[in-house]
Amino acid sequence: MSDIAAESVQKRPLLVFLNEVAGGRKLLQTVRERTEAGTVSQVIVAAPQNQPTIGTKIARDDLYASARARVEVTMSLFAAFGIESVGEVLDPAPQLALDDAIRAGRPSEVLYSALYDTRYGVARKDLVEVSREIAEPEVKFTHIPVRVEEDAIRLDLSHVLVVATKTVNAPDLVSRLKERAATRPHRYTIICPRSEEVGEEQVVADLAATLAELYRSDIDATGLPISSDEPFEAVRKAIEHYRIDEILISTFAGEQSRWLQSDLIGRVREITDKPVSHVESGRAPAAFASVVAEGGEH
Repeated sequence: MSDIAAESVQKRPLLVFLNEVAGGRKLLQTVRERTEAGTVSQVIVAAPQNQPTIGTKIARDDLYASARARVEVTMSLFAAFGIESVGEVLDPAPQLALDDAIRAGRPSEVLYSALYDTRYGVARKDLVEVSREIAEPEVKFTHIPVRVEEDAIRLDLSHVLVVATKTVNAPDLVSRLKERAATRPHRYTIICPRSEEVGEEQVVADLAATLAELYRSDIDATGLPISSDEPFEAVRKAIEHYRIDEILISTFAGEQSRWLQSDLIGRVREITDKPVSHVESGRAPAAFASVVAEGGEH
């Protein structure tokens, strides 16, 4: 067997398993390291149709849509950095989904994206621990935490919840996020409540474009695309779940925004003692062109 043939046989897929959110700068960095090393035959992005940590029980169709959106945002993000991938939506139970993905893809490594404190089952056993037992020793298991444990004691870092759907890739919003991070370390969690005025495909592309732009500036961020809740409920549940320092709500200016018409900002301020700020964008949705399809870095 030639050296080239031997090298081809040794290459195996890299499995990226998304338990809760899309993207992640550390996840992207790790995938780039693995693919640039030349030992990966294929990148597989998979997500279970599991109930989100944020929110109450939702319909099966919404579970599938949520998982698919996580996969598509992450695939689009990878594509922006020249990484090709394929996607899969799997069983609702994370442990069964992971087992199925390993059996089908036969990966050399699993990059497991999940919260540190995610719990599973009656015994409340750490889901990361359960998943590691499923993969190892046959498959290398690497936990890519959604949020860094040390954040809780880092007084210099601001964790900001960003709420945006139609304006998630608006230049005004992206500029504000980058400006804030330039003066002090920030971690952004971006949630996109469902909107009847913009389709899932557009939200997925725009969120991926924003994450890519932030990562190019070395800013940490993750996304929760397409919440099934109306905006206020989505924000309320996120506040209950995440350790955040501030909330930033992005809308169109004035009468263009239904969120402003429903006094979303005022209602959110009533349920939290955290600062709530507002970014307005005056441009029409059609002006927010996604940069994901362009690929590469700039």
